[in-house]
Amino acid sequence: MSGKAKPCVVLLSGGLDSSVAGAVARAKGRELNALSFRYGQRHSRELGMARSQARALGCASHRVLSLPLGSIAAGSLLLGQGARAGAGRGVPATYVSFRNGIFLSLAFAWAETLGADEVWGGWCRTDHQGYPDCRLPFFRAFEKAARLGTAAGSRGARLKVVAPLAGLSKAETVALGLSLGVDLAKTHTCYAGSSRPCGKCDACRLRAQGFRLAGKQDPLTAR
Repeated sequence: MSGKAKPCVVLLSGGLDSSVAGAVARAKGRELNALSFRYGQRHSRELGMARSQARALGCASHRVLSLPLGSIAAGSLLLGQGARAGAGRGVPATYVSFRNGIFLSLAFAWAETLGADEVWGGWCRTDHQGYPDCRLPFFRAFEKAARLGTAAGSRGARLKVVAPLAGLSKAETVALGLSLGVDLAKTHTCYAGSSRPCGKCDACRLRAQGFRLAGKQDPLTAR
């Protein structure tokens, strides 16, 4: 890619998926600006991993914003919320009300400041069934809202939500991350805050299945 790299914002949680998405953006020649959130989640281990991944990915900048979502939103991942808080029929207890919509709004605000027109994230196929704000129709609608609601959009900027893992299984995501040199030992997926996966939560089960089907050993369980 010739000339200055095109800037983008990457939503970087410190989990496996967001780290791989960031690596894809880097491989596409983007200048990465990572955005992470301290939103009242039960533990902050992922944020330490996000800092490590931001350094490893060579991000031009990394911001961590504090948002007390627990004061207005429901979801079992939030401090002070019950195990089934926020869950309706067919919706996991771990769904946090409109979390991705909130994150994307802030990401596009920063993108406009940076002169970027893309926001990247690690939303993957395995998330689609239970999380309505992880689906491609939602992202397409959000793009339209961002174009209508920003000065950049009014000037013709084609603002985009980029979800490079949307069509991939967890095993394919693991394989892609390894092929791009992502240090998967420096990612945290478990809903608990311990260094070793609990093996019981949905996130751990999906991660374990992904590594197994990819024929790889998860470095977090190899120790």
